[in-house]
Amino acid sequence: MWDPAKYLDYADLRARPFHDLVARIRAEEPRRVADLGCGPGNLTRTLGERWPNATLEAFDNSPEMVAAARAAGVDARVLTAQEWAPEPDTDVLVSNAVLQWVPEHRDLLRRWVDELPAGAWLAFQVPGNFDAPSHVLAREVAASWQLSLRDESAVDTAQDYAELLAAEGCAVDAWETTYVQRLTGPDAVLEWITGTALRPAKAALSPEDWLTFRADLAARLAKAYPPRADGTTWFEFRRIFAVAVTPD
Repeated sequence: MWDPAKYLDYADLRARPFHDLVARIRAEEPRRVADLGCGPGNLTRTLGERWPNATLEAFDNSPEMVAAARAAGVDARVLTAQEWAPEPDTDVLVSNAVLQWVPEHRDLLRRWVDELPAGAWLAFQVPGNFDAPSHVLAREVAASWQLSLRDESAVDTAQDYAELLAAEGCAVDAWETTYVQRLTGPDAVLEWITGTALRPAKAALSPEDWLTFRADLAARLAKAYPPRADGTTWFEFRRIFAVAVTPD
């Protein structure tokens, strides 16, 4: 289960990669823009503002996120990435921090390139920090509870995605960025990953066990990410981007 309120705790920082991604899409008058994994809809609305004449399509596999998006005025629906297929007029497909949750997303990318119209834009970003202390420590604690969390195999490198999309005939722009984020509040890194990476662990544990899990991980993260004198914490976050144009 996704918690839209927890996800939006760091809304501005989570939004920055989305805006950096969409800025590289040069579609002028797309007929239809699809937001694959729209979350609570706060970023989907910006797509409608950029392309006001386009049909805006939004979906997410989380009923909680879809409910939040609809409450925010986005006509979202519950649908998985695997179930979605582009309409013939889909000129822009955006997927922000979603595909790392979809093991078969490489095959889906190939399928979408084949199904999208010629000259369509396919843009996505995924986290590339599975080898960061935050995630390594989370996996260590999860393993002590006989739980598993995603590792580096969840995503590929920017060059891997560029090669995949180029092999399908696309023009590709792929890159990576490490954001040095300044988080506020106690246990800031723990709170950040609670809204995303730790969801499977929280779902698998009882409320009492979850508190024990959190306390163990909080102590380890405090050593890896010591707070500054002013109470803020630096948190490096690498992200991987790709923007492709389908072949004519």
